[in-house]
Amino acid sequence: MGIALAALAGCGDGPDEGAGATMPPAVVSVEVVRASEVPNLIELPGRVEAIRSAQVRARADGIVERQLYVEGTDVAAGAPLFKIDPRDLQARLQQARASLASARAARAQIAGTRTRLASLVQRKAVSVQEYEAAQASFQQADAALLEAQAAVDRATLQLDHATVRAPIAGRAGRAQVSEGGLVSAASATLMTQIDQLDPVHVTFQPSNATIVDLERNIAAGRIALKDGRHVRVSLVLDDGSQYPVAGEVDFTEKSVDPATGTRTLRARFDNRDRRLLPGQFVRGVLAMGTVHGGISLPERAIAIGEDQASVMVVDAQGTAVRRPVTLAGQANGRWIVQSGLEAGERVVVDGWHKAQPGQRVKAQPPAAATSGP
Repeated sequence: MGIALAALAGCGDGPDEGAGATMPPAVVSVEVVRASEVPNLIELPGRVEAIRSAQVRARADGIVERQLYVEGTDVAAGAPLFKIDPRDLQARLQQARASLASARAARAQIAGTRTRLASLVQRKAVSVQEYEAAQASFQQADAALLEAQAAVDRATLQLDHATVRAPIAGRAGRAQVSEGGLVSAASATLMTQIDQLDPVHVTFQPSNATIVDLERNIAAGRIALKDGRHVRVSLVLDDGSQYPVAGEVDFTEKSVDPATGTRTLRARFDNRDRRLLPGQFVRGVLAMGTVHGGISLPERAIAIGEDQASVMVVDAQGTAVRRPVTLAGQANGRWIVQSGLEAGERVVVDGWHKAQPGQRVKAQPPAAATSGP
């Protein structure tokens, strides 16, 4: 009987101890949100464009004899790219030169006749009408000579076009015609394209509302542009790496695209190593001055999800609360928070992964949390 009572007593002690045992609050380090001057960063998708691009088209009719360049290599302005069969053009030039020689001979003959008649008309050996007719014939011969000279110049130019040259310096693309193919000046057959890749342009398409809001904040003094109105741009490539050279906005479209409601911004980047290629999509971070009274947080305080970013906030009762935030880019190892937080709130910097929403936590400054066990 005593054993049974002891067993019952032992069973009664277990629940009392379990009820009295509670999990200690998780220790987290927090940073108090303070309003300060932070970079005004706007992240936009962009597309790389060649600073100059030239389509090389046929300016003479004929058969392509040879391709004179290596596809995908840099060529100098005026470098030969293709050779068109020149024999027909050479024959046309010879024909034009023959017509020029004939016109010169005819003009010389008529000039002699006019000179003789000029002396005879003074002696009244011929009528004035005959002299005027000779004078008119000389003017016609002079015009025919000019026409023949123009034909020679045109034929010479056509023969020169048989060697297709690069109109600008840059990287020559894939050949659009093959040796033996027929090209036409009338249809302006596309032969290749040349792109200048250093420097390059990157174009962005922000909404007009974004630009208007930015201009309004600048006018109100909430945003200050440094270095006059120069806007610096950094790029994030499609593999996630940072492009090492910053660019600068050099053009802003003054009209709005009626189909999309966007305006075009264009930035210029040095591209000596040719990492940026025309058509490549990138993400640009535009540094639009500084925001007075902005908010920033350390990178480690932000939890990046698939559809949104969030932070863990400690309220006045010491309870962890998850808060979605809108980010506006990174600067100096900190995220710029565009919305979702107010000055004075406590944000968990370290240890937020140990706290669940609604759980009580023990908040302490980052230095104390770092020095603790």
